[in-house]
Amino acid sequence: MERPSLISRSSSSLSNLLSKDEKPLLPHSVRERPKLRVRTVLSHCLYRRLILWAVAALLLLSLALTSSKSGLRRERLLDLVNAKPHGDVGDDGVNGANNGEPKVVVVVTGSEKTQAPVWREGMQHWLKFKHLDGFFVGLKALVPAAEHKPEHPRRKGEKSPFPLTISYTGLPTPTPFVPQPDYESPSYTSQHHKVQPCYLDKDNKIPVPDLFAYNGLVQGQAEPVIGSHSLLGLRDDVCFDRFGRYGPYGLGYRFEEGGVEVGMDTEQAGNEAVWAKTGKINYDTMDWGDAQSRCYESNKDRFVDANSASQPSTTSSAKHPERTFSHSERPKGKISRTAVVVRLYTGYQWTHHAVLNFRAMISELALKSGGEYNVHFLLHVRDDNEAIWADPATVQRVLDDNVPAEFHGICTLWSHGQMRLVYPGQFGRSFSNPSGGDIHGVYRSAHMPLQYFALNHPEYDHFWNWELDMRWLGNYYELFDRLGKWGKQQSRVGAWERSAKYYIPGYHGDWANFTALVHRETVASGRGAVFGPVAFPGRVPLRSESAGQGFIPTECATRADPNCGVGEDADLITLNPMFDAEDSGWVFSGDVTGYSTTLPVPPRRCAIITASRLSRRLLGVMHEENWRLHHSMFSEMFPASVALHRGLKAVYAPHPVSIDREWDLASVDRAFNGGRDHSSGGRGSPFDLRNEHNHKGTTWYYHSEFAGLLWRRWLGYAQHDGRGPNGGRSGEGALRGGKVEEERASNTGRMCLRSMLVHPIKWEHPSELEDY
Repeated sequence: MERPSLISRSSSSLSNLLSKDEKPLLPHSVRERPKLRVRTVLSHCLYRRLILWAVAALLLLSLALTSSKSGLRRERLLDLVNAKPHGDVGDDGVNGANNGEPKVVVVVTGSEKTQAPVWREGMQHWLKFKHLDGFFVGLKALVPAAEHKPEHPRRKGEKSPFPLTISYTGLPTPTPFVPQPDYESPSYTSQHHKVQPCYLDKDNKIPVPDLFAYNGLVQGQAEPVIGSHSLLGLRDDVCFDRFGRYGPYGLGYRFEEGGVEVGMDTEQAGNEAVWAKTGKINYDTMDWGDAQSRCYESNKDRFVDANSASQPSTTSSAKHPERTFSHSERPKGKISRTAVVVRLYTGYQWTHHAVLNFRAMISELALKSGGEYNVHFLLHVRDDNEAIWADPATVQRVLDDNVPAEFHGICTLWSHGQMRLVYPGQFGRSFSNPSGGDIHGVYRSAHMPLQYFALNHPEYDHFWNWELDMRWLGNYYELFDRLGKWGKQQSRVGAWERSAKYYIPGYHGDWANFTALVHRETVASGRGAVFGPVAFPGRVPLRSESAGQGFIPTECATRADPNCGVGEDADLITLNPMFDAEDSGWVFSGDVTGYSTTLPVPPRRCAIITASRLSRRLLGVMHEENWRLHHSMFSEMFPASVALHRGLKAVYAPHPVSIDREWDLASVDRAFNGGRDHSSGGRGSPFDLRNEHNHKGTTWYYHSEFAGLLWRRWLGYAQHDGRGPNGGRSGEGALRGGKVEEERASNTGRMCLRSMLVHPIKWEHPSELEDY
């Protein structure tokens, strides 16, 4: 159906359509105006001067544009003259016989993107590095992890793995990927309550499916440059294709079979292995709220009672070490629960891929874990006039209009008006408010509804704040479980300094070397390590602090014991460094409200992208800062700054992040740790508006372009490869990938990638692009 035009007619055109009698009825702004005669204008000396000045300005502008276009044409000409053929494949393979199966030999070449001309090097340093191609090689190039040779980074003197000569017979077979503990093993049952299996249906006949992975890695695929799989306990010897990842949840089969039909328009050789055991599950009548409730009820003996004496309070005291988040201090066999709270809003355009993503999240986190996790949608109702607390029919209408029926049972509704009631009163002046937004608005105070949600859900110890446009290429349980365990084992000593710096394993070495390096840099700075709680002019104590309670464990009394904090759950786990916002150039660094503006701005830490795990006690402290002290900061700055001020444990988890170009690692460090004292904060920060462009080629940042390109290629859709005259921007370069290319006999098939977070994913299927 043709889309209605959004271009309105001009006022004069509208006026011409009306009769003489109808024109006076129009608003004054669209009535026909008197004609301006040329003779009248030219007869006035002031008008003549204005016209002459305007003509002169237009001539100068034309000269400037001509010069600019000439430079651009020169740039494009250089690209065309020096470009070499780009592709994942070489000549067509030669067919042969091997045990009755066709054997194909494929030569895979890496592109040699010409370095940017010297005259452009000063503009954006990363332009001189060539694009990487190994991400886009397919399953036919799968090799055991021990034989994997990455395209990047390579050791000194090590040659590129391209061109690859690949001999293969048929396609590899995926196997179930299960990162949850073996709940039936003696080692587990001897320490924990028995885990009852959960089911998709009320009759307990449809078990929760497994996702599938391939053992091995695609030859030539680049290693992540920032962060690490192995450091966090994530498997780095397997890869995932689109059918193994999402096929169990409806990708690749028809609506009539209970699927979502996407994926059927892509290459799909060998995908039937995903459904060999379970068949194609029909999700038509799925109720995820009911499924999670049933799962919890059958396993509730496993979990700490929200009303038990051992349940942690929001103000844990160092004088009462029994009131911490350590599992060892709870009754034997009892574990805590975690909520994953996905931020949703009215008007969000649901897609089939989004449905697949959240089916996967609930299955892997909640149902496969026997209720250890629970997934919720926190639905922002943007119309304050909706009676969402007074009328159940209104609530149902809002849900019907905005959320697929299968997710209705996990939605909690909220609005800005509600936040004004929960956090009433005047918040005082702000040091700055670049957005001009309301302090109760989701843009500046995104955690207010999460704080209120936590108050109403005492059954959870921790809360993941999650966004709609994030994807995890892997199993969600592995991600959240491993991040939590890693955060628990981190020492508080030096944590703020380590968390302010990007970890680049190929440059910094292992984690022990990185820790030692950060310590040396801290000593050299002369500033001393930050520990917390920090003192600053105008600091007001919490009620618990006034009562002599704090958040520092007893073993941290000297603030020097390296075991300080080890075994203590992290109150805050972020997915980007927590940088010092002072002098960082980050645009919202001064959005601090309610503190005395006659005093210096309080010390601040910030983690770009609000996705993070927050403890109940951190959210409780943030709640008190809001309602009692009327303190607030911009959304990405508030949790880390409160943790800093009050002495809660906060860590940045360096998850694996890939980049799209062959940067030398010293340049990566200079670009991403170019701030004060070799950190990501202060002057020279990568979050300065002048430096943020370096994140565009990464897989994890709010304005990344590579993340979406890589994700859609992995989904099987052709994309412009980014090799354009502007150095690699979305929509530039050759159209690569997609069904035709992946099915070509000389190609290596569909992509298979290691687990990674990608963000932002604003559209997935090509049909969605026109709405983006």
